[in-house]
Amino acid sequence: MTQTVKKSELQHAAQLTGDESPLGQAISKFAKAAAATDEVAADDDFHDLFIGLGRGVLVPFASYYLTGFLHEKPLARLRLDMAALGIERDPSVKEPEDHIASVLEIMAGLVDGSLVGPVDLERQRKFFETHVVSWAPYFFKDLSETDQSSFYAALGRIGVEFMEIEKRAFEYV
Repeated sequence: MTQTVKKSELQHAAQLTGDESPLGQAISKFAKAAAATDEVAADDDFHDLFIGLGRGVLVPFASYYLTGFLHEKPLARLRLDMAALGIERDPSVKEPEDHIASVLEIMAGLVDGSLVGPVDLERQRKFFETHVVSWAPYFFKDLSETDQSSFYAALGRIGVEFMEIEKRAFEYV
């Protein structure tokens, strides 16, 4: 099994500090959870949560959250929008593009211009509404409520808070 979490990453996460805001509190809780786990436990929890024997506890794909099945219309829409933006799939990645990590990586690349150069706020907002906020808050809520892992539950709480911040920010675009 490939190691998903490195000791150095847990050590770095354990040093994070947050303020009294909901996001800051979530970051502080995540830091405590990171300090209380090790890479073996984090890897085991990752496997149980997202891979499992037949399927993990959570299925971190837009298609699944929006339709109940993998490889459905949300993935097709994402691929069309990626093509329209000039974003190509990385052939070394085996998961469909509508995985939470991929969608957030694309969103980050649109915001900072690293994928296709500058993208105006309206196109960023449209991508966010179509491919992120349409399902990611539900995924992060489910992750934050898992009993499987306090580490990943704390990470899910950060996702919940971050999605709310981004959703409010795009209301002004």
